[in-house]
Amino acid sequence: MNQFERTVGAVLLFVVEAPALLRAIAFLLVWAICWLPIAIPMAIALKWHPPKPLEAKQKLPLLASLYLIAPLLLWGIAGVEGVSFSNYGLTLNPRILFSMGLGLGGGAIGIAILFAIQSALGWVDWQIEKDAKLLQILLTTLLIGLWVSGTEELIFRGFLLNELQQDYSIWIAAIISSLIFALLHLVWESRETLPQLPGLWLMGMVLVLARLVDNGSLGLAWGLHAGWIWGIATIDTAKLVKYTDKISPWITGLSEKPLAGVMGILCLLATGVVLMRI
Repeated sequence: MNQFERTVGAVLLFVVEAPALLRAIAFLLVWAICWLPIAIPMAIALKWHPPKPLEAKQKLPLLASLYLIAPLLLWGIAGVEGVSFSNYGLTLNPRILFSMGLGLGGGAIGIAILFAIQSALGWVDWQIEKDAKLLQILLTTLLIGLWVSGTEELIFRGFLLNELQQDYSIWIAAIISSLIFALLHLVWESRETLPQLPGLWLMGMVLVLARLVDNGSLGLAWGLHAGWIWGIATIDTAKLVKYTDKISPWITGLSEKPLAGVMGILCLLATGVVLMRI
């Protein structure tokens, strides 16, 4: 056995025997290291550099490159550990598709109710621009929502949650994985994301609950997450609502981000209550 093989063997042994939290951090670091050679030239081509705010047309290519790498890494890890994606809660069968569809509808309806209440209270006004290609926007945001949420659920409510449960109880693992999930959103837009951190953490906890309710499957969590993204992204892209400033942004959401306001938090809590009654 040469020196390289001994070094690789020692690294693998360290990773396998390391505490769960360290293994989770190691995965995130490897993910970032694999992404940087792609992200740096892409950012230069897109004329973006931190901490400059990201425009949507800049964020999507960077996000796409990052999220295409993660499943490949997890596939490699699953191979090394002798498991499959089904261990992480992802099994492509009619049952998971049904759960995903149920979650998708529930998430979208939750967003619709959230804005309907705010509209009834006079906090937002609905508006539809004549030249808005609403159907096209709906389809595009749906596809993006399904893809982004599917990747994030596989990582955070699948792999990371499983890893952390090897050393911690389910709810301690949920708290840690949800905190990591929230903090990693700072990579994109730190100024707007900071007020959303409590909401993002609570969102992660609700999605863990969705996985537990769905007997370990990611279907319901995937659908809920996609429904929320679909609803918010459609409203933002099509500019369907205008905030009236009749109440503090702390209620409706700072910078018009629902997760940075009381109403968004209440929406998540209500979703959690519904899940606990299923």
